[in-house]
Amino acid sequence: MTKMGITGGIGSGKSVVAELFRLNGVPVYDADVEAKKLNDTSPVIREKLTRLFGDDLYVGDKLDRKKLAQIIFSDARNLEAANAVIHPELKNEFEAWAARHSRYSVVALDAALLFEAKFSSVVDKIVTVYAPLDLRIDRASIRDRVSESSIKQRAMHQIPDEMKAEHSDFVIYNDGRLSLIRQVGDVLKALSQNV
Repeated sequence: MTKMGITGGIGSGKSVVAELFRLNGVPVYDADVEAKKLNDTSPVIREKLTRLFGDDLYVGDKLDRKKLAQIIFSDARNLEAANAVIHPELKNEFEAWAARHSRYSVVALDAALLFEAKFSSVVDKIVTVYAPLDLRIDRASIRDRVSESSIKQRAMHQIPDEMKAEHSDFVIYNDGRLSLIRQVGDVLKALSQNV
């Protein structure tokens, strides 16, 4: 089995590319969706986050995501501390998920923070979805209905896509010039030849 990591900065189109892989029969673990579930259900994460940021971080059984975002995006040390709690648990969950999907020749980990969270250590191949920053900001501000400055602030906490691309096995360009479907097909063909 080949474990493939899919990454890209905010607004790059990473989720669209992950969906194209899914449509081609590749099981995809969505790190963002799974992290939200884990943040609500993992007693380990809850205990450590409340110790760091206070008991009022949870309302009932749910993490107050808005409150956590205010805490971590206003102070890089808080972001680092939260990630140090969440990322190891998420990595363990992905490993268990991949083991349950071992009958597939390729599985994928869809993770915006693949490099930042050190998830690159649990995948065999890395795909970066690349789009120019100005295009990414436009897309994300429309999609998320937030200001460009808010998107730029979030992007500052991610490794630049150019650096991600340098450390990737494949780069899929999502700037409207090349077919995403064809590029996904090319990656799958290359992976099948290496299996």
